[in-house]
Amino acid sequence: MTHDPTGRTTPADAQPATPEQLLATARTLSTLLAADAARLDAERVLPHDAFDRVRASGLLAARVPRRHGGAALDYQTLSRISVLLAKGDASVAQALLPHHVSIEAVAVRATPDQRERWFGQVVREGAVFSGAIAERGTRFRTDIKTRLTPQGHGRWQLDGRKFYTTGGLLADLLRVVALTPDKQVVSVVLPRLREGVTLLDDWDGMGQRATASGTTELVAVQVTDEDIMPRQSRDGEPWNYASAAGQLMHCTIEVGIALAVLDDAVAWAREGARPVRESGVERSVDDAYVQHTVGNIAATAHAAEAMVARAAVAVDRAAEAWWAGQLSDAALDTLGVEASIAVAEAKIVATQAALRAAEQFYEVGGASATLRRHNFDRHWRNARTHTTHDPVAYKVKAVGAYHLSGTRPPNALTY
Repeated sequence: MTHDPTGRTTPADAQPATPEQLLATARTLSTLLAADAARLDAERVLPHDAFDRVRASGLLAARVPRRHGGAALDYQTLSRISVLLAKGDASVAQALLPHHVSIEAVAVRATPDQRERWFGQVVREGAVFSGAIAERGTRFRTDIKTRLTPQGHGRWQLDGRKFYTTGGLLADLLRVVALTPDKQVVSVVLPRLREGVTLLDDWDGMGQRATASGTTELVAVQVTDEDIMPRQSRDGEPWNYASAAGQLMHCTIEVGIALAVLDDAVAWAREGARPVRESGVERSVDDAYVQHTVGNIAATAHAAEAMVARAAVAVDRAAEAWWAGQLSDAALDTLGVEASIAVAEAKIVATQAALRAAEQFYEVGGASATLRRHNFDRHWRNARTHTTHDPVAYKVKAVGAYHLSGTRPPNALTY
């Protein structure tokens, strides 16, 4: 292991961990995160310690290809890891989500030299990616105003203002989506501390409070051709698995929240709740209505977990075919669409599971469950906040149209 000037412990020249080792690491981290999640949310403290542990864990290189020193995990394993982290602390899991999405973007879109450079930073230095994509004040949510202006001789100037820079204050590298003068959408990868980059800790959402999802200001930031990576141009391209993979990772947040609610409901029934006199029992765990509530929470959470596992198989199938490069564009399209639909179905169920479980928790019993010191309401706040990223109603519509008439979902980053 090596140490950087900030005192963080980072991996160096280590062999990639096995899937079993990474899952074991995630289980340990999940327990550690859960122990502090309520306090960090209540005090809105950014999880720097958690990120230091993640940097030293090998999890950051989970999807980095083996030829670059990574573990090259499949999405079936990576989604299980993300569920575990989200169960521990949904904010930490979401703050890491742009990292995994960026790793996939680099694998799919970067030049060989860029892959060598950025993957090397992840593997050897424990570097974390953040995504600076969304903006405020545009007509549509996905519109981009951030601009790259040519300066000559392979140099550019980057100017703009990003909102929801998830994990930005905890990251080392920012992947900024911007427009070139000819309206091409590209990603600019640059160090978080580059001159002209200012990150504001101004995220004030009711939930996911510790995701470091503040504003990023970009003023006359100097970049070069080597920092610029083409972003997927959706029109006219074969369907790519990467968007479905990103949406799959979003699903894991909701599943983790639902499973955390289940743990808290069981613990509260055993240790915190008192039975009502008319129940005829001495312990809340023996109350038929408490059993009914916990049973519903468990079934809902585990159904969502199963849907994510099913969707991960479809994503892996599409990803493996894409990288093998042996299928026609039409065949790749079919696998990509199937993955997108499977993920959309998982997103529908996971959204419902997290929200419903977080609401049902209070039926386990007792007004004392609402006391601020327990901070149980963070589960619903986290679920409601995260599930607003894109309207689940459109997922339901897309799934219905596909099954009824074979209509493909939009070829967009949200599918």
